Amino acid sequence: MTALLALPTRRDEAWRYADLKALGPVWADIAGRAEAVHVPAGEAVRRQIVARPSAAGVAMTRLNVTIEKAGRFELHLLVAGATYGRMEVTVDLHEGAHFEMGGAILGSGEQTLEIVTEVNHIEPGATSNQLVRSVLGEQATGSFLGKVAVARHAQKTDAAQSVKAMLLDRTATANAKPELEIFADDVKCAHGATVGELDQAALFYLASRGLPPKEARKLMLQAFIADAFVSLADDEAREALESLALTALEAMQ
Repeated sequence: MTALLALPTRRDEAWRYADLKALGPVWADIAGRAEAVHVPAGEAVRRQIVARPSAAGVAMTRLNVTIEKAGRFELHLLVAGATYGRMEVTVDLHEGAHFEMGGAILGSGEQTLEIVTEVNHIEPGATSNQLVRSVLGEQATGSFLGKVAVARHAQKTDAAQSVKAMLLDRTATANAKPELEIFADDVKCAHGATVGELDQAALFYLASRGLPPKEARKLMLQAFIADAFVSLADDEAREALESLALTALEAMQ
């Protein structure tokens, strides 16, 4: 039992950027806590999760997802407001299943915020798409660690990862580690990661059209983060997430 509750170390790649100091006091309570999500064959399930920090300032969610044949699971995440926030998702995809994920990380101060995924294509014809957008200021650290594993017989797999981070201050840190492990030969897998700053030319253009600099900055960041939720078909749920994200962005200005 002790081994199961042992605090992770940075030698474990999945915890390389974690705030282990913040995690330590609550680890014994949350170490074995994970939610199992089962998507039956041919059905579609949607979930939206917002980080809700405990009294200790830690927000950690773990999902173990199984998507049966031709099932579909759509997951949208907002990680903000915690001293240490971590969303950890493991997905097993059966034949013809689809996993769609959009995640936003919004951090400032000395926050450490993470989205960590492992998507396992275990049968043929499954598809997955992961899109993460981060906005980080001050000394915040935001990380995405995403592994896509394709089994030897999981032919016709189609998997994609897109990770983009926007740094508001040079002292903020963005980590992106998309990873592919492919044993099949008839697949289409792609990933991309970028880290940058707000486009000064675009800010100047908006200012030249009479928009105050603060408002121009806000609109650009809002559009950047909205990418994470564009795949959410439920208009009411999407607007609710975007509203929470906008509140977090305004607090960072």
